[in-house]
Amino acid sequence: MGGVGSGSGVLRACHPEPTVAVTVLVTALAAASGRSVQACVLIGAAVLCGQLSVGWCNDVVDAARDTAAGRADKPLAAGTAAERTVAAAAAAALASCVVLSLAAGRWAGAAHLTGVAAAWAYNLGLKRTAASWVPYALAFGLLPAFVTLGLPGRPWPPAWAMAAGGLLGVGAHFTNVLPDIDADLAAGVRGLPQRLGRRRSRVLAPLPLLAASAVLVLGPPGPVGRAGWAALAVTSGLAAATTAATSRGARTAGRLPFLATLAMAVTAVGLLVLHGGSLVSA
Repeated sequence: MGGVGSGSGVLRACHPEPTVAVTVLVTALAAASGRSVQACVLIGAAVLCGQLSVGWCNDVVDAARDTAAGRADKPLAAGTAAERTVAAAAAAALASCVVLSLAAGRWAGAAHLTGVAAAWAYNLGLKRTAASWVPYALAFGLLPAFVTLGLPGRPWPPAWAMAAGGLLGVGAHFTNVLPDIDADLAAGVRGLPQRLGRRRSRVLAPLPLLAASAVLVLGPPGPVGRAGWAALAVTSGLAAATTAATSRGARTAGRLPFLATLAMAVTAVGLLVLHGGSLVSA
């Protein structure tokens, strides 16, 4: 295994897409809330290290299962990254996350590290239980607190922001699991989506995202505005389309439920960032 191949494999083992997406989301939220450039960089670095640690931990924990299933898309199973290297990277990223999080403020750091600990708990066993959604709800729900608790006076974000974050996390859990439910069941992973089954999960996955959008439209102070109503109309339409497609059967639905749920998640994230200025003024 060459140096370049090994580096590429380790990078892919961190789950780069969600890692980048969550990092960009929280950094943008910090900027929208009025945090300084230095604070935004520090917050972004802490979130990036936390997400890297979670992604690498996930692949190490699942290495034996992925190898047995012949998962060529997984670097450890495909042999393009060494388990020891990825485990060391996870530990280093976690240590960096602790330092950077606490540098953003003791209470802010505690909020972020609680979310990261929840994500590690998911990897280490909770994802096999009916409570698999709890770490996602907790980790995403605390992200606005990481942004605000570092401000003078250590203000907590408004309840609507934390509720929307938690709902967004539950929706992200279902969206992330949807494509792999059958493989997970075969491997003995029985989180809440797997227990519900593919069809019911497809129907339920859009609901927390629709609820998150509703909270983000109706929760912040001031008039809703055209953008808010338009976003709520879009998410409602996508939820209805997903339910209708699923009711006709999995073959007819195809990838529509997954893609529609993903689009709803993007819309909800956009709304959260749009209302970032209200995190400390409400």
